[in-house]
Amino acid sequence: METGSATGAETTGTEPVWTGLPPGLLRMRRLLLVVWLGLLALALGLLLGLLAGPVWAAFALLPLAVLAWGWVLLGRNWRSWRYAERADDLLITRGVLWREETVVPYGRMQLVEVTSGPVERHFGLASVQLHTAAAATDATIPGLDPAEAERLRDRLTELGEARSAGL
Repeated sequence: METGSATGAETTGTEPVWTGLPPGLLRMRRLLLVVWLGLLALALGLLLGLLAGPVWAAFALLPLAVLAWGWVLLGRNWRSWRYAERADDLLITRGVLWREETVVPYGRMQLVEVTSGPVERHFGLASVQLHTAAAATDATIPGLDPAEAERLRDRLTELGEARSAGL
């Protein structure tokens, strides 16, 4: 998951130090997948079994097949997310089929916020969202440990203020 230092803060040389997302995000997303598709399979099986007969209830296996496929895709997606703090900007990369790399210069950041919904709080996770002047460059790092999210917010805010002071 993680390459480089424990904080992922500084780079040495030209290669950035990438930090992956914690495994709690993958557990949360997989649990939500199992709950929702499991309930759908159960409801579909009961309805089809009662209204159309037991043969038609076999169609309740379709959500379970989607669940198995989604389980694998969630793992691949989770592994694709990483971020790196460099001297002048923050890099965020994600995507399996279509790779996307976002570069956010510290001097362009206007607002850095940490959010955590009820499900994220239950799993001990928080997200960091970066707002810039251009709406298209807003970036998010989901599923961080709350302490890391706050550390990242404070660091990015500090670097953003230092870089924008010269503008």
